[in-house]
Amino acid sequence: MDLQDAGCRARFLIRDRDAKFPDLLDAVLADAGIQTVLTGVRMPRMNVVMERWVQTCRRELLDRTLIWNQRHLLHALREFETFYNQHRPHQGIANARPLKPLPPPINEPDQIAHLSIRRTQRLGGISNE
Repeated sequence: MDLQDAGCRARFLIRDRDAKFPDLLDAVLADAGIQTVLTGVRMPRMNVVMERWVQTCRRELLDRTLIWNQRHLLHALREFETFYNQHRPHQGIANARPLKPLPPPINEPDQIAHLSIRRTQRLGGISNE
C-alpha cells in the first residue's frame, strides 16, 4: 500500500548515520519530496523507542502470525497496538501499564480465594491478557 493511496504523504524520514544507507537512497527520497533527517552523532539511544516497538511487534505478533492480506495486517496491527499500550506490562515503574494504574495490593490471604481472574485472547490466542 502506498501512502498516496491512503491520502497521506510522508514528509520526513528519520534515520541513523549507518553506512548501510547509501547517498542514492537520500537522492531517491528527495525526488519523492521526502526530507531525510539524520539522528545525532554517537547517540545510539535517540531512536531507541521506535526500534523497541518494531522489534516487539515483530517478535510477539508478526513472527507468529500468517498475514493473509492488507486488511488482515491492519487489523492485527490495530489489535496489537491496543494490547501493547493498554494491557501489556512494561518494564517501567513497578511494571505499570502505560494507560492504567496498578491494581491495589492484596494484603489479606482470604482475598486470594475470591479473585476473579479471566484470560482474554486477542488475535486467536497470539496475545493473551
